[in-house]
Amino acid sequence: MKPIAIFRHAASEGPGHFARVIEARQLPWRLIAIDAGDAVPARPDGFSGLVFMGGPMSVNDPLPWIPPLLELIRAAVARDIPVLGHCLGGQLIAKALGGVVGRNPVQEIGWGEVRVADSPEARAWFGDMPSFQAFHWHGETFSLPPGAVHLLSSPHCANQAYALGKHLGLQCHVEMTEAMIQEWCVVGADELAAARGPAVQSAERMQSLAATHLPALQRCAEGLYAHWLRGLRA
Repeated sequence: MKPIAIFRHAASEGPGHFARVIEARQLPWRLIAIDAGDAVPARPDGFSGLVFMGGPMSVNDPLPWIPPLLELIRAAVARDIPVLGHCLGGQLIAKALGGVVGRNPVQEIGWGEVRVADSPEARAWFGDMPSFQAFHWHGETFSLPPGAVHLLSSPHCANQAYALGKHLGLQCHVEMTEAMIQEWCVVGADELAAARGPAVQSAERMQSLAATHLPALQRCAEGLYAHWLRGLRA
């Protein structure tokens, strides 16, 4: 099988639990570290799927790697190569496919409930669970690209996930590990200190809730990833 390409846009926002899932299945993968200067591949044909992680930047920033990444996403979808996006990654996919990315009404930082839509498509991705505690760290959000199906929402962000056939975009983070939560609280300390609002938690609160919420989130992610992996190109 061709490798899965995993795009990292910030050093602290790697593949996390997703890497554990694919390594347990002995699936090959390649990290493309945009933050370290790796070039965006010109074509998606060398990969069985494309996975886009998060990052502190906006998809609307004038960064040189964003236009070729959007083109790569469009090419992958046109060739039926599945794409998966987490937070910034979900925003990149949405923008590439005709959605709009802009400011969310409030910042979401920390643990918060997301509700699963009552639809056959949502159940195919998330099973029978009506809701779960996801991890959040974002100030922007996406509109659904044309043809996409709404999957998740939260009290503070209407669009938390969408699917377009085998392609999946997430606003929330399901890839989290305990080490990632701890690192983000350090790397994002200045942003966290300046953040205000009903959906912002302290670093201490985020880390203390991890013991309760992280195991269930990782189980949810495993089911979600398993569904996405079934669409991989050989």
